[in-house]
Amino acid sequence: MSHRKFEAPRHGSLGFLPKKRARRVTGKIKTFPKDDASKPAHLTGFVGYKAGMTHILRDVDKPGSKLHKKESCEAVTLIETPPMIVVGIVGYAKTSTGLRAYNTVWAEHLNDEVKRVFYKNWFKSKKKCFTRYVKQYSENGGEAIKKQLEDMKKNCCAIRILAHTQMRKLHLRQKKAHLKEIQVNGGKTIADKVDFAYNLFEKPVEIDSIFSKDEMIDAIGVSKGHGTEGVVTRWGVSRLPRKTHRGLRKVACIGAWHPARVSSTVARVGQHGYHHRTEANKKVYRIGKAGNEDSHGAMTDFDPTKKGINPMGGFPHYGVIREDYIMLKGCVVGTKKRPITLRKSLFKQTSRNAQEEIKLKFIDTSSKFGMGRFQTSEEKAKFLGRLK
Repeated sequence: MSHRKFEAPRHGSLGFLPKKRARRVTGKIKTFPKDDASKPAHLTGFVGYKAGMTHILRDVDKPGSKLHKKESCEAVTLIETPPMIVVGIVGYAKTSTGLRAYNTVWAEHLNDEVKRVFYKNWFKSKKKCFTRYVKQYSENGGEAIKKQLEDMKKNCCAIRILAHTQMRKLHLRQKKAHLKEIQVNGGKTIADKVDFAYNLFEKPVEIDSIFSKDEMIDAIGVSKGHGTEGVVTRWGVSRLPRKTHRGLRKVACIGAWHPARVSSTVARVGQHGYHHRTEANKKVYRIGKAGNEDSHGAMTDFDPTKKGINPMGGFPHYGVIREDYIMLKGCVVGTKKRPITLRKSLFKQTSRNAQEEIKLKFIDTSSKFGMGRFQTSEEKAKFLGRLK
């Protein structure tokens, strides 16, 4: 067996295998936070749409740190989060092999945007889904639905709601809503969870009823796709010497003669990007409410200039945020317009970053299409003066 001249760690992590294309464009919540019966019933997730990024200025509040009371410039991501509509309940029963879906109860009225989920071609379809199901609400005073809810209270150990996004409130091309299961945590009994979920039927759930400012949350989504890439880009292996025969962006030795197959740990060409990823501990810097000029705008105590959260000309490849939004520290996986699933943290947050209270001094709203210079159109007109 040959030897290598110098020792070196392997290139690329094996913790993300298999590096294949995600099956769905929305992030899937594979683990929900642990239930706490001492708290009132509440939801644990939400779905928003990535709008873009900007930067903020703030004073760091960390006694003992070298940054304490110093000004910091940080990148933030804005995610538009129109209210979600609750349309169903799913009950899960415990079995020897884990949780199993016990029953699903749907609401009486469903919007067309969620009905589109159940059809491949909405235009050619007869649009008759749920027409027989909703008769259960009118027959015998809804006894069938009440019986199913009672069965859930007796036999289920976990309750999740079915909620969908409102695509018509977003100025995107897609009309089909994204339907998501969100677990109900809290409540002393399963009956409390079922009643909580049933009372939300056909009602909007807003982002500030689930998350709060300064909270640490997780962002789940699908990364930006780059198609098929070679080993240098995909795994970060070193290029071979310049005079190498038949190319140099390769892996020189892909394994020994025996075993007579290529190991799964060897860097190979293949799919790069469009992977399902979960990013933990994203701090919420601000939650903006549509219709509330103070919270939806970009004004702060330090910078009282009257301006909206949208940069001049809107966010590139997205447009203008008109609905509620959430501002997270740092970047978030995925491209613009991509649905991002937000989830409550799985752990109790005790770090100094989690405990710090954020006070924004300035939010940048200059144009993101070029070297943005002005914060508002009024400022630009005042500086340039009258134009021909």
